[in-house]
Amino acid sequence: GVWDSVQGTLSNNTEVAVKCVNHDSRQGIREFMAEISTIGRLQHKNLVQMRGWCRKGNELMIVYDYMPNGSLNKWIFDKPEKVMNWVDRRRVLADVAEGLNYLHHGWEQVVVHRDIKSSNVLLDSEMRGRLGDFGLAKFL
Repeated sequence: GVWDSVQGTLSNNTEVAVKCVNHDSRQGIREFMAEISTIGRLQHKNLVQMRGWCRKGNELMIVYDYMPNGSLNKWIFDKPEKVMNWVDRRRVLADVAEGLNYLHHGWEQVVVHRDIKSSNVLLDSEMRGRLGDFGLAKFL
């Protein structure tokens, strides 16, 4: 992809994820602008929350809540030391469904994510699923 993510810490010791765009990518800039205009206005417990963003010249960054358990993709394909149990699997599925329901029916406009995949489902400290990466999202 055109994005790199790094972990950071705010001045109040809150851990965050900082998503940085590839500076030479027009697609990356378009996705950045789409993402900040979309997710910056969405608030739901099953969506990764944006804390802020900045653009200085070709440097583009979005700051999100940090998801310490990484992506669902990691838990499925990277052969983790600890296997996700069936209760957690079902709960993550329900969490993502609730997030999608909010996007499709619970907000002022219908939002179509357009990039649902395991690498865009992030897991918080309690193994709750949150949908992230709104770079391809569209309003209907």
